[in-house]
Amino acid sequence: MQKTFHHNSTNIFYRVDGEGIAVVLVHGFGEDGNVWNEQTVLKEYCKLIIPDLPGSGKSAFTKKEPLASTIEFYADCIYALLQNEKINSCILLGHSMGGYITLAFAEKYPQLLKGFGFIHSTAFADSDEKKQNRQRGIEMMDQYGSYSFLKNTIPNLFSKKFKDEHPEKINSLIENGNNFSKESLQNYYRAMMQRPDRTAVLKNSKVPVLFVIGTEDVAAPMQDVLQQVHLPEITYIHILENTGHMGMWEATQKVNTAILEFIKSIISNG
Repeated sequence: MQKTFHHNSTNIFYRVDGEGIAVVLVHGFGEDGNVWNEQTVLKEYCKLIIPDLPGSGKSAFTKKEPLASTIEFYADCIYALLQNEKINSCILLGHSMGGYITLAFAEKYPQLLKGFGFIHSTAFADSDEKKQNRQRGIEMMDQYGSYSFLKNTIPNLFSKKFKDEHPEKINSLIENGNNFSKESLQNYYRAMMQRPDRTAVLKNSKVPVLFVIGTEDVAAPMQDVLQQVHLPEITYIHILENTGHMGMWEATQKVNTAILEFIKSIISNG
């Protein structure tokens, strides 16, 4: 079922399918909710909620909202979505930038989580080098536009094997870049640049945390994420061999199994 609600001067689109425990999947930078299309089979086991973040997909972007360049703004959008659905507890899983949003949500609204997790993401803040690269990216978007920027960056997210075997899937994600304004992508970059280190959220978590890690992920390198997996009290770890930053597409069955096992473990433990 497709739904929309109004929040902070903008309309936010999301999909809801299935029944049971609420599981929210948050997409990353340069994506929309369709990036999770291979995970919709999970609706057989839960109430699956997949939003388009403001400025992505069918969710509008407003230049009038100064907070849109903070990760906390998007965490509050997820909170507003749950309020709109009258949901008082959920499992929240985020891909890449969606993982940063998940952590900000876990810091601000821990009472609403039965578990949370990262699909190719990290609790570390950007390094100085990463911040400089993002600033250059913002300048490149000003000069060349959002589509050209995504065309150059998206292929780097995938493993070499997947790029060689499935160029059409990578091209489909690139073509989706036509739907983004440069302002929304620049806001996302500024939000990521400014986010703090949130490893303390992992240390303080009272609920299970899922990590899905790709051995060939250059955006959330395995060696960085492995430094964090011991921090939560309860951790579920899935390492995907020969996989880059897009395990939802590159290793669909393994990612679906990892998420489903996580959901079932939380249900079984009450």
